[in-house]
Amino acid sequence: MTTAAIGFARVSSALTASDRLSVLLVEDDDGDALLVEEMLADLPVGAEQVALLRVQTLAAALTHVGGVDCVLLDLQLPDATGLTALTTLRRHRPDVAIVVLTGQNDTATGVAAVAAGAQDYLGKDQVDGHLLMRAMRYAWERRRAEGAEQQLLEQQLLAGENTRLERGLLPTPLLQDPALELAVRYRPGRDGALLGGDFYDTVELADGTVEMIIGDVCGHGPDEAALGVALRIAWRALVLAGLPAPDVLTTVEQVLENEQIKPLFATACTITLAPDRRSARMALAGHPPPLLLPHGSPATLLTSDALGPPLGVPSRRPRRQTQHALPPGWSLLLYTDGIFEGRTEQGDRLGHDRMATLAQEQLRQPVDTGAALDALITRVQELNAGPLDDDIALVLLTRQPHGDTR
Repeated sequence: MTTAAIGFARVSSALTASDRLSVLLVEDDDGDALLVEEMLADLPVGAEQVALLRVQTLAAALTHVGGVDCVLLDLQLPDATGLTALTTLRRHRPDVAIVVLTGQNDTATGVAAVAAGAQDYLGKDQVDGHLLMRAMRYAWERRRAEGAEQQLLEQQLLAGENTRLERGLLPTPLLQDPALELAVRYRPGRDGALLGGDFYDTVELADGTVEMIIGDVCGHGPDEAALGVALRIAWRALVLAGLPAPDVLTTVEQVLENEQIKPLFATACTITLAPDRRSARMALAGHPPPLLLPHGSPATLLTSDALGPPLGVPSRRPRRQTQHALPPGWSLLLYTDGIFEGRTEQGDRLGHDRMATLAQEQLRQPVDTGAALDALITRVQELNAGPLDDDIALVLLTRQPHGDTR
C-alpha cells in the first residue's frame, strides 16, 4: 500500500495554539482523502495549520500513529471494517485522539464509535475546513483532559494504597492505662515517600502488662515498607494471642523469612513493662537500646550484654530478655538509628550519647511530649544541615511520678 504525506512532522504532547496539529488520515478512498486535504489547505491565512499524513490501511496506521496528535479514521478500510480499526488503534495507542469519519446518514455508527473510545465523529458529507479543524482540535484537547484525569485517578488509587499501608505501619496503640502517655513520630527518609521500613507498636494486655516493639527493616523501598507492616501485624497478633515473650521474636523472624520478597533483615527492640510500672524486660535483636529518662535525673541507655542478632541473620547467639528497674517517674524513648546517624557541625556522626543529651534537653520540662519529639527531630536536622537520609521512628512512653500503680 502507498502512503501520501503532506508536510508531516512529529508534534509533542506539549502542543500549544501556535503549533501545528499533526494528523494521521486513515482513508483508502482517494476522492475522500483529496477532499480532506483540500479543506485543510483552504483554511485562511493565520488559521491553525495541520501537518497531515495519509495512509490507506489499518496496518500502515499502526506504524505511524505513534507520531501524531490526532487520527482521522474511516471505518471502511481494506483490512478492517466497522469498529475494528478504532478498537485496534485504541489498544495500540490509548493516548492518541481519534475522530471517526462516517458515511452519509451513518450517525448511529458515529455514536457507537464515540462509545467505543473515539473523541468525536464527523459525517463526510457535512463537514468543511473550519468544522474539521475544530473537531480535531477539540478531540485532542478532550484526549489530553482524559489523560490528565486518568493520571489523577491513578494518583488517588496510589494514595489510597499508601494510606492503607500507612495504617498498617503506623498503628493505633492499644493502651488503656491513664497514668501512661504515649507519643510517636514517624519520618520516612526517601524523597516524596510516605513510608519507610521502620515499624513500631504498643499493646496493653488484660493483666496490665504493656508490650512494645520498634524495628527497622534494612532498606528504604516499598518492599521494605510492606515487610515492616507484615512484621508489625505478626508481632501484635502473637502478643495478643499470649505467646510467651521469649518466643515472639523467634516467630516474627519466621514471618520475615516467609514474607520477604528479596533477602532482607530487620533489627528490633521489645519492651515488656510490668503492671506496676516499676520494672521492664528488654530484648534486643541487633537494635539500639532504648533511652531511659528518669524524671529529675540524667538520661541513661538501657544497655545490655544480651544483644541478639538481627531478625533474618543466622547466628548461634540466643535472644533473651534482661530485667531493668524503673524509678517512680520516667520516660522511655524507643527509636530507630535514623535519629542518631546524622552529622554534626564537625562532620562526625551524632551518635547515641549526643542524641541522648538532645532528648533530655527537650524533655526536661513538663511539655507536650509530641512537640518535644518534633523539636528533637528538628534539632537533629539542624545539626545535619538538612533532612536526614534514613527513616526515623520515635516512640516515647511516659509515666508521671504520681501515676496510679497497679
